[in-house]
Amino acid sequence: MWPTSPSTSYQHPLRPNHPHTHIEDPSPGFPIFHPPPGDHEFLCEYPEMTGFVQCSIPENRECWLRHPDGREFNIHTNYENFAPKGIMRHYTLNITEGWYNADGQNFTEAKLFNGEYPGPWLEACWGDTFNITVINSMKRNGTSIHWHGLRQNQTMDMDGVNGITQCPIAPGDSFSYIFNTTQYGTSWYHSHYSVQYADGLQGPITIHGPQSAPYDATKRPLIMTDWSHESAFKLLFPGVNFSNKTILLNGVGNVSHYGYTPTLPVPDNYELYFNKTPTDKPSRPKRYLLRLINTSFDSTLVFSIDNHWLQIVTSDFVPIEPYFNTSVLIGIGQRYNVIVEANPLGGDVNQIPEDGNFWIRTWVADRCGITPGGDGYERTGILRYNHSDKALPSSQPWANISKRCSDETYTSLRPKIPWYIGPAANAQAADANGERFNVTFDPDAKNTPEFQEEYPVATFGLQRPGQNFRPLQINYSDPVMFHLDEPRDTYPPKWVVIPEDYTEKEWVYFVLTIDATAPAAHPMHLHGHDFALLQQEENQTYDPSKLNLKLDNPPRRDVVLLPARGFVVIAFKADNPGIWLMHCHIARHASEGLAMQVLERQGDANKLFPVGSPNMVEAERVCKVWETWMDGEKDFFEGDSGI
Repeated sequence: MWPTSPSTSYQHPLRPNHPHTHIEDPSPGFPIFHPPPGDHEFLCEYPEMTGFVQCSIPENRECWLRHPDGREFNIHTNYENFAPKGIMRHYTLNITEGWYNADGQNFTEAKLFNGEYPGPWLEACWGDTFNITVINSMKRNGTSIHWHGLRQNQTMDMDGVNGITQCPIAPGDSFSYIFNTTQYGTSWYHSHYSVQYADGLQGPITIHGPQSAPYDATKRPLIMTDWSHESAFKLLFPGVNFSNKTILLNGVGNVSHYGYTPTLPVPDNYELYFNKTPTDKPSRPKRYLLRLINTSFDSTLVFSIDNHWLQIVTSDFVPIEPYFNTSVLIGIGQRYNVIVEANPLGGDVNQIPEDGNFWIRTWVADRCGITPGGDGYERTGILRYNHSDKALPSSQPWANISKRCSDETYTSLRPKIPWYIGPAANAQAADANGERFNVTFDPDAKNTPEFQEEYPVATFGLQRPGQNFRPLQINYSDPVMFHLDEPRDTYPPKWVVIPEDYTEKEWVYFVLTIDATAPAAHPMHLHGHDFALLQQEENQTYDPSKLNLKLDNPPRRDVVLLPARGFVVIAFKADNPGIWLMHCHIARHASEGLAMQVLERQGDANKLFPVGSPNMVEAERVCKVWETWMDGEKDFFEGDSGI
């Protein structure tokens, strides 16, 4: 049941074998359909899935494809091992430099995909293959594009991390990323060339598939971010107004909320429009699926809509048992799918306004991002029921919304497809809970001879306790992928490579801890994997003898908030050979060295990309073009981690 008052908190989930009542006409011989609910022109096509039909209906979105013999691809299908076979989706992203007015002040150093911010909405259907050509039309920047959260199973070279899986794409060059989509849900793509994505190189990804709760309509993905009026590259160095930022919702904000005088027209608030009832079900409120993405440079954000409950149905790419809340906290890189019923409810302090307009709010979490603006800075969008109304809302926020910088409640994130976690294959003599890596903060390192010249922003490391301070730094012209056939002891220490040579059925455990000198929470992202979150504690010192690990269907995702002065224990299967970056998704911290590389099953990874194979030939071509461009850039200077 949906909440009827602010105190209601749960619904009963559908049973796994909940009966279905609808099958589309299979006359084409294979499924061709608009993704549910069929409210825009995009089509899903499965020409190799003969006999299957689309089986999603408004009252049950758990089913995706069904065969008359009873086979299904649905919310309970283990998508890490099984997916329908779709078609290839071709996209072209042309990166240009220009200016952009997001909030009433001009940003003259924007970098844009196809002249847009956010970048174009990339859509696919579960089981499709993406073929995305990226053209670098910038003058002074290389680039590489990462497809956040996509596993890239057996396709490490498409992960888009310059210096690790490829050289940067040089100005004037292009590269095509080709990879399968075995997952479904909401994500984003962004540059992984230093802090470049914060200058505008980011956009939404939707892979249409099942959902764990019913809905009637969808809206475009909602990208929320902090936004500066100076290039993010400048923010890495002293002397730039770091506080001159606003919060944007789908590319628009208002600089006056932060005490600055607009120098250009302030864009209109981003607006959503709801209809109260479905045309075919006038007896109940209409339900809308919203896809929420935090793409910030620096800020963890709290999302809420006045007088409307959020039914939360996915965390990152993981479908979960639905639960209700009046807000959701989203760390950088995290995503949530939520369903909102077109049925405003009043609380003690937020009665339903007569005008039918409601603020969409995006707060900065406490001590986790930019300095909050003035009164009402969090009003970043408007939900309207009257499509012709232009009045500003008079609605009030829900009472007692927490701004504490910590992930959604651990026990709320219950995956629909359970994992049962085995013992740590990488158990240590002193700690059966795997390997420990500590977030280390050294603000004076940049002034030492070791880093002063070549790494003047070195500040953070992710390393084993007791080791010398070692921030990650890669070499754009020498990707780690080119060295899979070499002994690991030949790798430069600054690559911070962690070998994990286990079988595909064995579990690797990482314990992530944080120095007391680095008190803020950190959104930690692992490429190539979802990971299980076995324990997550705030303001608690790690003690391996006092853990209470959850091994029976723990929460899982691809970005976790490492709590302030606390720890997390994560686990993943060694089932994806390759070199995978793990890093803080605060862009500044990643640039300052807060990262390491997981070298997973090196021998198997090397077999995937033998010398002379087409993928390696193309990777070598990209590097050759990059090096030629570099030779002509006498003033080029990396100076940070490179990621």
